[in-house]
Amino acid sequence: MNFSPPFTAPEGLQEQLRSRGYAVLSPQSVADLAGVQLADLDALRPGWNELPPDAYLKDGGRYRRRRHSCFVADAGALSPVPHRAHWQPVEYNALHGGMQRWFEPMDAGTVSAQAWSKLIGALATVSSDLKGARPWFVEAHQFRIDTTDGIGRPTPEGAHRDGVDVVAVFLVEREGIKGGETRVFESDGPGGQRFTLTEPWSLLLLDDERVIHETTPIQPLEPSGHRDTLVVTLRAGGFQGA
Repeated sequence: MNFSPPFTAPEGLQEQLRSRGYAVLSPQSVADLAGVQLADLDALRPGWNELPPDAYLKDGGRYRRRRHSCFVADAGALSPVPHRAHWQPVEYNALHGGMQRWFEPMDAGTVSAQAWSKLIGALATVSSDLKGARPWFVEAHQFRIDTTDGIGRPTPEGAHRDGVDVVAVFLVEREGIKGGETRVFESDGPGGQRFTLTEPWSLLLLDDERVIHETTPIQPLEPSGHRDTLVVTLRAGGFQGA
């Protein structure tokens, strides 16, 4: 059984983030927030078809492909930074924390698209409205979780925080699978919610200081079943590093 996402109207986004620590936007609301058409966002989707395998999975799986690039969003401008490793402390990622993970960068055609800069710029604006205006150190991850091993794990580390200020999880594509339920929990209380993102460009926004999150494993309904996501994190003060 799939539980429908609790979509928030764009005008209620900040109130929802402040009161609950997370918000879910429909694809059209995401397009409106970024000031683009849904077709502009869909034009980014082919970039998920050429992702190299994740060579760092410590559970021995072959189910994850990804690319990773970093940017600084400041005063309405988005600037790429020299390619760098992805690093998290073990306090936030017990499985893969403490490792310098060098993933291939995102394709130049994706990050040069106008829809890309507008999308990330909109996330920076949301973050500044929530936390106060400042430069935002942005990490973007393209993921494809497939069912090569019979099961794919979107969050092999389990329920977690990312050690940043704001996390954005976009569903980009979902084909031939079951599972993949999103779960959000209060970091210091019993409250939580579960739902399944099914529409391309639907978005889960998280105040990372207040909630933890996970996505349940996926299983195949057809050959080549997969789940594509874009995960963007925004952090004040600098990138995480060893």
